[in-house]
Amino acid sequence: MNTLKKAGYLVGLPALLIFIWWISTQGSTNFFVPKPGTLVEKFVTVWTWDRIMTDVMPSLIRLVTGIALAIVLGTALGILVGTTRWLRSLMEPVLEFFRAIPPPVLIPVLMLLIGINDQMKIAVIVSGCIWPVLLNTIEGVRAVDGVLSDSARTFRISGFARLRYLVLPSASPQIMAGVRQCLSIGLILMVISEMFASSEGLGFTIVQFQRSFAIPEMWSGIVVLGLIGVAMSFLFQWSERRILGWYHGLREVEHAE
Repeated sequence: MNTLKKAGYLVGLPALLIFIWWISTQGSTNFFVPKPGTLVEKFVTVWTWDRIMTDVMPSLIRLVTGIALAIVLGTALGILVGTTRWLRSLMEPVLEFFRAIPPPVLIPVLMLLIGINDQMKIAVIVSGCIWPVLLNTIEGVRAVDGVLSDSARTFRISGFARLRYLVLPSASPQIMAGVRQCLSIGLILMVISEMFASSEGLGFTIVQFQRSFAIPEMWSGIVVLGLIGVAMSFLFQWSERRILGWYHGLREVEHAE
């Protein structure tokens, strides 16, 4: 019964929105808003296996690479800054300065420094995705329970053992919250970087459809982006449940009490 209820919640609102869209476009001659049937037809004909391999896969590879680098760099730097008080005081103004710079404005700079290539697009993704991971990691490390920290010091647990058994478990909920934020940022920056300078990819393809007034095809590309976002969200939820199983179990026990 719970499975059916979850399935109903999952498809209920999308089905309602599609129905409203279908009703509102009946008899419409608006060139810029295709009917659901037309969009489905174009989606099937446009996004063939060949186009998926030439446009979708390169975008996904750049997206995954950029997000992975941002998670690794943000977590490592966040742990270093969060555990070193003087370093945190030294770097805080600099971090706040760079965090305030919108990543899209760095695209022309990165094009000049790196060139128009995949490395530039990955750098754009990293430049935006690293901040939520970095800042959440710093706050998570700073929020380690004082009693647990004193206990670890009393039992002379230090170095890598302290990092593994105390700091990372305590900070992991905050780190995962940062990772969740960086997923949507990464998807946005992937598209923007491909719109600026690219000869393939989802962003490039959507802009080409728009410039040639292939409006249903353009909307079909936007649907592909939405489906990628949904898949990323479900994959993250699945991963988070396994990585933070102990944390969710603890919260369920607390709510039960």
